[in-house]
Amino acid sequence: MFAAFCLARPDEDGGGARLGLTVPRAIGGSVDRNRIKRRLREAFRKHRADLHPRWDIVLNPRRTALAAPFADLERALRKVIEQCNQR
Repeated sequence: MFAAFCLARPDEDGGGARLGLTVPRAIGGSVDRNRIKRRLREAFRKHRADLHPRWDIVLNPRRTALAAPFADLERALRKVIEQCNQR
């Protein structure tokens, strides 16, 4: 559904966890790319409190994210958050 990269910041600046998105043009037109970004941002917003504030996550969605139900996106993101917190 997407590739995820987690990076721990050495200093906590009090800004909290951050999300970065890289959506390639191969996914589709701007409407499709923006739709994926909105959906991933919303999933992150809902689960941001579960992520330790020192983490930055960059998501690179695949084409399957276009048709995936929102619950599946949330589930995949929660899995990434759990893996980051375990490090």
